[in-house]
Amino acid sequence: MPEVITTATARASGLTRSALRGPSFVRLAHGVLVRLDDAIDERDRLALLGSVLPADAAFSHYTAAALLAAPLLASPHPHVSLTPRRVLPQHAGLVVHSRRLDADDVIEHHGPRMTSGAQTFLDLAACLPPQELVAVGDALMRAGHLDGDLLRARLTRAGRVRGVVRARACTPLLTPLAQSRPESIVRYWLLTSDLPDPQPQVPVHDRWGVGVAHGDLGYSDWKVLLEYEGRQHAELEQFGRDVDRYSLMAADGWLVLRFAGRHLHGPQIVVERTRGALLSRGWRPARR
Repeated sequence: MPEVITTATARASGLTRSALRGPSFVRLAHGVLVRLDDAIDERDRLALLGSVLPADAAFSHYTAAALLAAPLLASPHPHVSLTPRRVLPQHAGLVVHSRRLDADDVIEHHGPRMTSGAQTFLDLAACLPPQELVAVGDALMRAGHLDGDLLRARLTRAGRVRGVVRARACTPLLTPLAQSRPESIVRYWLLTSDLPDPQPQVPVHDRWGVGVAHGDLGYSDWKVLLEYEGRQHAELEQFGRDVDRYSLMAADGWLVLRFAGRHLHGPQIVVERTRGALLSRGWRPARR
């Protein structure tokens, strides 16, 4: 493990500011450096930073989510949770939170000590809008970092923690079947609308009953599918596969709605186009 030093220690040993800015040093946080010969990635950087934090410190919130492969950009300053104390230590390069964490709320995943999937979900519930929280929860479930039973148990003992109401409302909507953040957001909008609940990863079969494709979201009863087109769909090879897939879907009688990033700014277009497609296929809203 490379040696972690402070700026003050380095200056006291005779190193100049220009030397500390050179390629032999990596800045972990404000005033905290590591001397090394090879480059390190973000996970290694956080593991090194963790070695100089208090023993009860755990990376949390946006930092934990990024380490657990959730679809969030890591914060420019690492988020760290510490056990409550009379004076909470502060650091210019960190965002410090006061949290009383049980043993089950902390894990060590490939190096850094961080909050568990359930604790991270609860922490972010106070920071994210519900559709983004569902996207994070889906990703944590898909990666095996979040279990429905463990999440409900964590929320049961959360008391009146900030964000717990939103976390409890979003928990029943989570699924490990969602394959991306856009799919999760579109699904959230449909689940919270007056339309029927969509099914994730809908299978499409040929006339012999063999599975030939699947849709991101859909309604089997009315043969309506929803597909999200990310940037990768513009690549020539992927475009060719999409042409084949959409032809197979049409051949099996499916009506396919396609959405892109421009449609993720609000639910109206997604919900209304889906409503129109369902109505065209015979769905009728329940009478009140």
